Amino acid sequence: MADKALIEKAKKIFENFLTKQGSRKTPERFSVIDELYSLPEDEHMDVEGLFLSMRNKGYTISRATIYNTLDLLVESGLAVKHQFKDKVALYEQALTYKHHDHHVCNQCRKIREFSDPKINQIKEAMGKEFQSAIQSHSLVLYGDCLIENCENKTAFI
Repeated sequence: MADKALIEKAKKIFENFLTKQGSRKTPERFSVIDELYSLPEDEHMDVEGLFLSMRNKGYTISRATIYNTLDLLVESGLAVKHQFKDKVALYEQALTYKHHDHHVCNQCRKIREFSDPKINQIKEAMGKEFQSAIQSHSLVLYGDCLIENCENKTAFI
């Protein structure tokens, strides 16, 4: 279930961002927020998935508008863009974003999020070693699916 207060907060932030940019505030742009923020927090969606989902819900919107709006959402800090290996760009909401890393299955293509305090310890140790205040990191693990009868794998065979 989508958190209506969170969606409204995202829309307000986006409205302020668009005003500062001198950009138009169109209903289509705000409908992308509705769709992105209606997804579960750990779900990643590509442009085509958003486009199809929105079309199925009766929205009249072009792929170009979705691409452009997602770029603006990333720039405004309301979306996070990921590029996993040979996959198209995937997006997730950013207001509820807590730093996490990813595991991507090479066979079934499922993306799983994880956090481990040991990674932060390594980050801090590397910062000390390199005399650097590390601001961020990105870690993606790619593995081969060992799950028998994986429901995701059969969708891609």
